[in-house]
Amino acid sequence: MADEATGTEAEGKAAPTKEGGGGGGMKAWLPLIVTMLLMPALAFGVAQFVILPQLQKGLGIKAGASGETASSAKKEGADAKQETVLMSKLLVNVADTMGARYLLVSLSVVGTTTDFKQKMTDHDAQLRDMACGDLATKTLADLEKPDERNAIRNELITGFNNILGDSVVQQIYLTEFAIQ
Repeated sequence: MADEATGTEAEGKAAPTKEGGGGGGMKAWLPLIVTMLLMPALAFGVAQFVILPQLQKGLGIKAGASGETASSAKKEGADAKQETVLMSKLLVNVADTMGARYLLVSLSVVGTTTDFKQKMTDHDAQLRDMACGDLATKTLADLEKPDERNAIRNELITGFNNILGDSVVQQIYLTEFAIQ
């Protein structure tokens, strides 16, 4: 009998907590729903109005300049004929390999000035020295990065334009890129 009384008391105590403790319903889910709806909008707003303007300012890009740059590049390309100069077999030691690994690069340099080929020929030694010096600073880890070729291309364009003056070099293509 004591067991029956204890069982009944336990059921009696459990029943009120079940009914009283389950309250809240939609109110319990409200913070999650609000968070799920507002976070993507907040992330978009921060990216669009805070991060992108700071990146553009840091890179010196004016708002909406990408369309203007593309149209001005098309006009320049239409007005001037592109000339290409090949720089083959630039061989450098990869940094931090103690001369055990090397990098072999061939370039195709594109410019639009009328005397582009002559400028490239006149400054060939300087251009090769600058390119080899820049490439020799790259470590094996640097060269294995996914976007490293684009970074190398941009560094070479900047360096070549510093040597040749103005924005003579429009593009550099890495026609050969081998790490041994």
